[in-house]
Amino acid sequence: MSETPANWSPVVFAVACSDIGMRRANNQDSYAIVGAGDADQWQRSGDLLIVADGMGAHAAGELASRLSVELIPHHFSKLNTKLEPSEALLRAFEETNREINRRGTVNPEFRSMGTTTSAILLMPIGGVIAHVGDSRVYRLRGQTFEQLTFDHSLVWEMQQAGEVSEEMIRNSSIPKNVITRSMGPSPSVMVDLEGPFPLQKGDRFLLCSDGLSGQLADEEIGSILGLLDPSTAVKALVDLANFRGGPDNITVVIGEVQRDFGVTSGAAIGGPTRGVSGFPMAFGLIAAIGFLAALFLALVQQTPLAILAAAAALIALVTGWIKAAVSNQSPAPEKGFGKAPYRKYTCRPSAGFASQLKVAVEELYGWLQDNSKSPQLRVLSERIQAANRELLAKDFKAATASFAKLLVEVMQEIRQCRKEDEEGQVDY
Repeated sequence: MSETPANWSPVVFAVACSDIGMRRANNQDSYAIVGAGDADQWQRSGDLLIVADGMGAHAAGELASRLSVELIPHHFSKLNTKLEPSEALLRAFEETNREINRRGTVNPEFRSMGTTTSAILLMPIGGVIAHVGDSRVYRLRGQTFEQLTFDHSLVWEMQQAGEVSEEMIRNSSIPKNVITRSMGPSPSVMVDLEGPFPLQKGDRFLLCSDGLSGQLADEEIGSILGLLDPSTAVKALVDLANFRGGPDNITVVIGEVQRDFGVTSGAAIGGPTRGVSGFPMAFGLIAAIGFLAALFLALVQQTPLAILAAAAALIALVTGWIKAAVSNQSPAPEKGFGKAPYRKYTCRPSAGFASQLKVAVEELYGWLQDNSKSPQLRVLSERIQAANRELLAKDFKAATASFAKLLVEVMQEIRQCRKEDEEGQVDY
């Protein structure tokens, strides 16, 4: 049965979480999830996930990131009817950059505003990434966790040029948050394209601002992404970044390929639906005339000419078959772009990370005990004890998952406690 909007089951499940962090006055991050509404739209346009991290005084950064996640889908939807998906996404970034620059130029308060932007388009040809700045796109497949984008930052540029090593970066005072490329400050911008990356059921793609990647190691991000369901994982990642200081806004988007898919109904990737071609009429006519001529010549005993006519008809027939077969083939995958992956890890549960999560949960639970009489305290205490038993038994996979889930629940209780205190409605 063909899938209609009424019974459409999305290929990609996507979820996001964005938080102001612990030290910022406003959230300058933005994100967008633009999902296909039916099978035909999935074939043509796929699912588009975007994260943007704005920068600029007053509300400039907030405006720049919001414009980015709103305008890119708009421009892509128009351009995708005429161009290949990667070209349409690239052009959508360029058009959006010009608009952000124009808005900053005409309003002195928004002058020089800018934003990083990372987007991934998930569709039958694979995942295609467009990227400017230091927000990141990762992929988790099994236990393999890969960074698919290159940070446009001073540190990464210096490392690529061979001026510094990983050890020098860790032990030096080189600023890690200085970016070398962003959307908005200039009328033109260089956009990196990566992919397409073939999709498999179970693949998880994660997009994030540097509010996450600056506080968690890549292996830690990959571990939580692999052990929790996406809806819980986005919360756990944000909560852990906040526990570690939350110096910046934090945004995480996760997209999981949850079922198999394919190009169906003759839909063309990145363009209007193309009909299935039949046998070319011209070659059919030539073949028919040739065979009739051969038959007539044979009847009048012109054998050599009959053989030539039959041969010409046969050539026309074979040529027509070849052209029909070629025209009915599915569109070829796009040529690859970029050099990803730029970093690659094997994510295995470890005693060290499980222990760090344990410390975080117990510290937060201690605060909750001192400041709340929530009826959930007893339940949380029992679950913390159970997670500790998993850790003592060296079941690091189960312990990591348990403590990460507890982190989310304890943080939720703390937020509720603070909200009630502010409203003066504490009543347990």
